[in-house]
Amino acid sequence: MKIEPAIKTDYEVLLKVWETSVRQSHDFLSEQDIAALKPLILAHYFDAVDLRCVKDATGNILGFCGVADGNIEMLFIAPQNMGCGIGAALVTYAVKYQGATKVDVNEQNPQALGFYEHVGFKLVGRSPTDSQGKPFPLLHMALA
Repeated sequence: MKIEPAIKTDYEVLLKVWETSVRQSHDFLSEQDIAALKPLILAHYFDAVDLRCVKDATGNILGFCGVADGNIEMLFIAPQNMGCGIGAALVTYAVKYQGATKVDVNEQNPQALGFYEHVGFKLVGRSPTDSQGKPFPLLHMALA
């Protein structure tokens, strides 16, 4: 498993990984929510973070992580690769090399909450809406 910086030519594949991962884990999002987010992610969100991806031996992207200001802003793994240690490897990398110490998790995504607790994050707060003001509560977590 190789972690490397993502580059602009990776963005379309990263967006596909994001969408398949979101469809697997974010059942609270509507088709309209997903459709509204896709162009924002591609045009703005990827460029707003220090973006790293995991590629297999043949160069296929298996997952990615984006960090900004010590916060893990995005962590998405292709569904067929979930549970294989890719997420844990990306978080370990983010903490060690990108200065990550916190993360916000959608409250409606208990799998993500359990994952972040498993890798050492603790709940430190809650917001009733997401960063776009939508009614998707966020759980704020930090390293213990």
